[in-house]
Amino acid sequence: MPKIGINIATGSLQQTEMIVGIDLGTTNSLVAIVHPDTRTPFVLKDQSGLALIPSILHIGKQGNITVGEAARPFLQTEPAQTIFSVKRLMGKSYQDLAKSQDLFTYKFSEEDREGLVKIQVEQQYFSPIELSSFILRELKSRAEHMLKTPVSKAVITVPAYFNDAQRQATRDAGKLAGLDVLRIINEPTAASLAYGLGVSAAESKTIAVYDLGGGTFDVSILQINNGIFEVLSTHGDTYLGGDDVDRAIVDFWLQQIPEVQGPQKENSTTLQSYRLAAIQVKHQLTTHPIAEGIVEGQTFSLDQTQLEQIVMPLVERTLNCCQQALVDAKLAVQNIDEVVLVGGSTRMPAIKKKVTAFFGRPVHDTLDPDQVVALGAAIQADILAGNNKDFLLLDITPLSLGIETIGGLMDVLIPRNAKIPSRIARQYTTQQDGQDSMRIAVYQGERDMVQDNRKLGEFNLTGIPGMPAGLPKVEVAFVINADGILTVRAKELRSGVEQQIAIKPQYGLTDHEVERLLLESITHAKDDISKRALVEARTEGEQLMKTTEKFVTKHAALLSKEELSATAAAMQALQLALTMQDKSLINQRMEALNEISRPYAERVMDRAVSAALSGQKIK
Repeated sequence: MPKIGINIATGSLQQTEMIVGIDLGTTNSLVAIVHPDTRTPFVLKDQSGLALIPSILHIGKQGNITVGEAARPFLQTEPAQTIFSVKRLMGKSYQDLAKSQDLFTYKFSEEDREGLVKIQVEQQYFSPIELSSFILRELKSRAEHMLKTPVSKAVITVPAYFNDAQRQATRDAGKLAGLDVLRIINEPTAASLAYGLGVSAAESKTIAVYDLGGGTFDVSILQINNGIFEVLSTHGDTYLGGDDVDRAIVDFWLQQIPEVQGPQKENSTTLQSYRLAAIQVKHQLTTHPIAEGIVEGQTFSLDQTQLEQIVMPLVERTLNCCQQALVDAKLAVQNIDEVVLVGGSTRMPAIKKKVTAFFGRPVHDTLDPDQVVALGAAIQADILAGNNKDFLLLDITPLSLGIETIGGLMDVLIPRNAKIPSRIARQYTTQQDGQDSMRIAVYQGERDMVQDNRKLGEFNLTGIPGMPAGLPKVEVAFVINADGILTVRAKELRSGVEQQIAIKPQYGLTDHEVERLLLESITHAKDDISKRALVEARTEGEQLMKTTEKFVTKHAALLSKEELSATAAAMQALQLALTMQDKSLINQRMEALNEISRPYAERVMDRAVSAALSGQKIK
């Protein structure tokens, strides 16, 4: 039977071509590829030799967008129009960020406090998805300039602790940038690929990947066996990173001049000057015992001991996450064979010291911590392109996969966060006597009703032998391979008939569908439960009506006029209830019909049993 490959993240057919790996970072972003000749991953640099594109955007008065290094000077000159750390905003609502507004020098729109956050610059409004797409478009442009070829497909990394809304927002940012995002993978998983751990077929190791970037932290426990990478557990904090270290340094300095502390918090330009000075000092302290920063003519100093004291509360938060990840993986710290450091913030000596002490072993930090994730993304992209067969990466599905069942309900076969590769099969049957075909529609999403989820495709299974309803056994199997590609198979088990399956993939997402994926699975959870319960009650009621009607028709001669009349009245009441939006009423009417039919059903059954024992048959 032919297999149709669908990319479950986009619904598009998988094709072989140049695929880039992108690290969309809070502080910096990068794009990388695997060299087609040397087969080694490398980060694409600009003409000046710079690999990092600062994740900074400046929104001009006329709406012109400046991205990267060219936008950095505006952090001081026009802080309200300059956006940084946009990754922290992905999938967040205004309410999520209300208490953290003072961490940002730009303004959040207050028009929709319940919906996804919007950034307000003058009279313009931008979503984090739009802003991230500008950064991705810059990365795409760099890749096309360096490779001299169009780039339309990418693997993008995200923190392992990102939830579904944040992953979906990242995927759609890629779409807006003109990229077909073939895979969203965890940053620690990408880092493990970059280090090449587990290349040897005989190698078996358990690895902890400690990733502290500019705005996010996560730790992953990875099990590697025979070249297979499996994520045992992940834990982290989407709101913890180098940005918090910068703010802690600023607060430390401001405490030394309390008489101006209040006004500084109101002056975004001055606050930004403190922040930039703190970043400079932090970087100097990675190689020097003491460093100084100057803000508006005033000199502030910091030494290694002071910095260690300042960051200790933040480091302890990361180590608590490490402990929880070990608990989730059902492992002790002694079971960890290797520790990998990722993220620019891990350059800090205090971080290396504490992480080494926690795990009780030296850490891996030989690769550039700013580049390691992008390099791993490039390796994953190479795997998806079919060029690297040495690795088999077990990742997780971002959204649930299932089929439509009676009443328009979503029957999930592969739940979200299921490990990849994965295979799950389930048996279904027909609803009508003599039914010879079955339509199977494949959906992706978290809602109970398929109409609220994303349709990937559908197929008709034909040639089912004519049998009474309920007798055919059709096995529907969902298989996701190591590339994250979904294949659907179907087989009628009683007859052994196996049918061809034709799937027409659905391309792209509308803006409305994106908003629905991001919000409605949460905001409509209660309504979904009620709706599913109503549909299930209706389905059960309709089945009871059919069963009762068949029974009465077959055994009418054995029922009294009163029983027939009462049954007809109860069926009419149930039929009316099925047209209403009241699950409790449907259940009441079903129970009433059961109470009426139970006595004569038992009487007919007893008569049948007595007749069978005496060798007679009931006609």
